[in-house]
Amino acid sequence: MRMLPTLALAVLLAPADAARGDTTAAIPVIEIVQFRLVPGSDPAVFISLAQDTEAPLRRQPGFVSRRLVQGTDGNWTDIIEWTSLAAATTAAAAIMAEPDFAPFGAAIDMTTVKMSHPALVWRMD
Repeated sequence: MRMLPTLALAVLLAPADAARGDTTAAIPVIEIVQFRLVPGSDPAVFISLAQDTEAPLRRQPGFVSRRLVQGTDGNWTDIIEWTSLAAATTAAAAIMAEPDFAPFGAAIDMTTVKMSHPALVWRMD
């Protein structure tokens, strides 16, 4: 059985866009950032720092939603939905200039960061 690439599958799952012949429609992506905190960081303080980034993140064009999860193994995952990969990458550059993000970023052990932007092909809210 031949597997369809994720982006092709996303287009197939968007029948309204496909019916209009719109193959350039933005495909939503999920930004998944996995990391560990800097040793000695207090998780409660880190959550507060994450909450301090809410306003500047909401101002970014294409922002949809965000979840921050903590694993029992000490790993964290920041999950942000964007309307498109272009919106995610544009926001990444803008966010780096936001002073409210500096304390949040400083609490993350950057040597542990793994980021990906898979296409959102189905959602159940």
